[in-house]
Amino acid sequence: MAPKPVPAVPFRSVQNALRLLEAVSRHGDGIAEDGLARRTGLPPAQLAHLLAMLRDEGYLQRLHDGSYVIGEALARLSESGGHQRVLRGRLQDKLVELRDDLGAAVYISRYLDGEVKITQFAAGPTAPPVTEWVDFKAAAHASAVGKALLTQLDHDGRRDHLSRHKTIRLTSRTTTSERALFSQLDSQPPTVPVLDLQEYAIGTVCAAVPLTAGASVGCLAVSMPLQHAHRLRSAARKLNEKAGPVLLSLSI
Repeated sequence: MAPKPVPAVPFRSVQNALRLLEAVSRHGDGIAEDGLARRTGLPPAQLAHLLAMLRDEGYLQRLHDGSYVIGEALARLSESGGHQRVLRGRLQDKLVELRDDLGAAVYISRYLDGEVKITQFAAGPTAPPVTEWVDFKAAAHASAVGKALLTQLDHDGRRDHLSRHKTIRLTSRTTTSERALFSQLDSQPPTVPVLDLQEYAIGTVCAAVPLTAGASVGCLAVSMPLQHAHRLRSAARKLNEKAGPVLLSLSI
């Protein structure tokens, strides 16, 4: 089941960031910003933004003469046999930063082998995780995580998933109509976070943004208790802004 072609802004940024990394990697002695502009064709403002992000993430290093070389973080990811370990560590560090910045639990979820899976998360005493009172695998229709993943599947992929996991009612706010759910998924703008306002669990609100890269379907999500619901939309906006570096790590 192939994901739909989703023109998400973070994915476009990541594509351009990968082009920059490729251009820099071809110049071991360093390449200046104007050289990168010529090779990538990126506008000055976008180029400056991406270079700043890649430096912040440790993927690029700026030398004293202003030229760019590959950074330590990218070099570690390239080490033989250590890619997955280093990647998981980087992603966990990023989740912890997001948790502390947002004051809420954050998650990375993937759609793997036809199932919703939370692959990593960061929570804490002041940022409690969602209580999984119903298996997340069976609740994609009701959770922000699940819906963000389903938006990235084609029609047949969604039908296949729902043939195995029925749209059961979990709270009074749960959408149980397959037609209504599909309409909601189809009308969801790719750059707008998906919300769950007590659809999965009473007392909990969530938001999720897609992390689509090729055939990989994933999302970045945040959850918080209902008493903090007034912060959800601002947290979701920040989450969307921070999705680029996370997707970049998953794409390298």
